[in-house]
Amino acid sequence: MEILSSRILLRPADAGRAQRFYRDVLGLAVYREFGPEDAPGMVFFIGTGFLEVSGHGSGETGGTMIWLQVRDVRAEHDRLSAAGVTVLREPRVEPWGLVEMWIEDPDGVKIVIVEIPVDHPLRRDRRR
Repeated sequence: MEILSSRILLRPADAGRAQRFYRDVLGLAVYREFGPEDAPGMVFFIGTGFLEVSGHGSGETGGTMIWLQVRDVRAEHDRLSAAGVTVLREPRVEPWGLVEMWIEDPDGVKIVIVEIPVDHPLRRDRRR
């Protein structure tokens, strides 16, 4: 299978509320909007991928999670906490060396905010 593009699809209980969270609170840039003007779907940039928030779901999130890499997890923790975002787990260094914190969106979708420390193997070029 050759993957040319990807995105995470969310069908939240309240699309407008979820879109405001991702656009206004997390600060994700909008890639495009589509559908009716009074209830458009939105696609957001998330690093090299996309997040589409559209339609209407039952409110059940199942196993949906989003992984977002940032430059400074602790700065994001302070900013998001001040904005009233639910922090499920405070920033901490995991056994695998990444700094992670967990938050959730208004529908309970878990979002892992990750920082790759300067000395982590993911930051070093292992090619000879």
